[in-house]
Amino acid sequence: MVYVLLDGVGDLPHPDLKGTTPLDYAKTPSLDRMTKNGAMGEVISVGKGIAPESDIAVFNMLGYKFQHSEYAGRGVIEAIGTGIDFKDGDLALRGNFATLDDSGIISDRRAGRKIEKEDALAVSKEIEDTIQFSEPGASVVVTPTIGHRVVVRIRCEGKQLSSEITNTDPAYSRVDGMGIAKAVGDYLKIERCLPLKDVPNSALTAKLVNEFTEQSLKILRESKTNQIRKQQGKKMLNSILLRDAGNHYPKVVPINDLYSMRFSCIVDMPVEIGISEVLKMRTFNAGGLTDYEEKARVAAKAMETENAIYVHLKGPDEFGHDGDAIGKMKNIEEIDQRFFGTLLDNIDTSKVAIVVSADHSTPCINKGHSDDPVPVLVSGDMVKKDNSTRYTERNAKLGSIGLLEGAQVVKTAIQLII
Repeated sequence: MVYVLLDGVGDLPHPDLKGTTPLDYAKTPSLDRMTKNGAMGEVISVGKGIAPESDIAVFNMLGYKFQHSEYAGRGVIEAIGTGIDFKDGDLALRGNFATLDDSGIISDRRAGRKIEKEDALAVSKEIEDTIQFSEPGASVVVTPTIGHRVVVRIRCEGKQLSSEITNTDPAYSRVDGMGIAKAVGDYLKIERCLPLKDVPNSALTAKLVNEFTEQSLKILRESKTNQIRKQQGKKMLNSILLRDAGNHYPKVVPINDLYSMRFSCIVDMPVEIGISEVLKMRTFNAGGLTDYEEKARVAAKAMETENAIYVHLKGPDEFGHDGDAIGKMKNIEEIDQRFFGTLLDNIDTSKVAIVVSADHSTPCINKGHSDDPVPVLVSGDMVKKDNSTRYTERNAKLGSIGLLEGAQVVKTAIQLII
């Protein structure tokens, strides 16, 4: 099977789309064809009432339902995905380059989102070269990844740092190791990092994170790179928002052992790359983020050697975060034509099933992740049809698969296919 997760594709009715969702409004002939050849349902990826981050959501959608205390945290997953030297006892955090105004209000949590790699690398090096922690043996690595995203690793020689600390990013809470999006307003400030539990070195770890934040704000304010960006009218990279602390390498059953299958993947972002490495999935190269035809052709070709491939397509989520319902709808149409159209041209649906879902909803009216269910489709000639006609939130509610937890999706799909 080809298992496609459309990042953040789920949505809510939007006035710019005549009170429908981007999926409902979009013209999607390829998805329509697949839907008529399959069965639909709904998925709550992580849990009722939880607006999950992508890392924990993807793990669940691949069949891994962690007890909260067992989860390593997104910081660790992204550190692994970027190849940072990380060992148990280090602290890894996911960060956003963000823009603060003169009063310290966060004016853009993503500093314009499209950030030149050389600028991100330059300010990261300035921070690494300048920061001086009060604790002997403490050091930091700052690694920018894609766009506004950055990974921060703090190490303190001879001491095990703790993951039991709060985020400095005000848009996300850390609850028992899991990142959860918060409902927030427009006037956000960087929060102080606090120890969550009275465990060894949690206070020390929070102190080091606060020192990083305080010193990096000063370094970024005085950065030559930011002075040039200001002259060019670009958004300043004058803060880093930190979240999702982790301090140990995750221990999980490899995915091929879990399902007794040859499970591979096509992924682009550090978090998904990290997940693939943790689960020991073979990774296929298939171009850049929007090389949809190439991804479809590689996925189809992989069916000659693999019996499952997970494909993560990022597009819809970013439009959801930007509140751009029309842009999200057009991106869905592009994916339908370029990815699913190409995929259908290159597979035999009597031998290969296609499973389509999402890691979470990112409603444009919220500009953030939500706990709303996402559609799931299992399509193929071997699947018992349920008269679904379109891949939409409305059709999903009526589908024969019913309501699933994310960790049930792969097993349920296998049962419907065999």
